[in-house]
Formats: sequence, structure tokens, C-alpha cells
Amino acid sequence: MKDKECSCLSEQKTEAVCCERKKKRSEKEFKSLMNRLKRIEGQVRGVEKMLENDAYCPDILTQVSAINSALNSFNKELLASHMKSCVVNDIRAGKDEVIDELVTTLQKIMK
Repeated sequence: MKDKECSCLSEQKTEAVCCERKKKRSEKEFKSLMNRLKRIEGQVRGVEKMLENDAYCPDILTQVSAINSALNSFNKELLASHMKSCVVNDIRAGKDEVIDELVTTLQKIMK
């Protein structure tokens, strides 16, 4: 196994399957992201109830579309934070490989 320096905290970790990277978020960022997830969780439970109550298909589809939009908003907020902190810090530290990681991440989330 090879040691890999992890972005965000720049700590040495031993890479097994993947690097155990972590990021300490501000309380404001943490609360904002958690609030978004809680709202999404509530929306998903609402769709579950709609299905249990035999709701009309287009009504369920509309709610699922709203969930997708909420998840996209969550991703945008998290991605912006990642770019402004982790990516910038790694580039400043001379770790240009973070660009490849960012490109790979964007390819995954833009499917």
C-alpha cells in the first residue's frame, strides 16, 4: 500500500481502498447542509406516503422532480465550498492533482 496525502486536511493516511479524507466545516456551513438534507429527507418521506396513499403518478413525479432539484442545490452548495477551500488550498500547496480529482468528481455528478 502507498501513503497518499489527503486533501482538505493534508494529513498522511494509508490508502487501502480509498483515502479517508475529512473536512472540518464551519458551524454555519454544517447547519446549512444539514438543513437541506433534512428538508430532502422530509420530501422523500412525503413521496413514500403519496405512494402508500395511491397518489396519481404525475403528482408523485412532480414531487420526485422537486427532490432532484433540492439534491442538485445541495450539490452546488457543497461543490462551491469544496472549490473555495479544499481545491484552492491544495493548488496553493502545489498539489495540482486536485484538478484531476475535481474533473472526475464533476463527471460523476453530471451524469
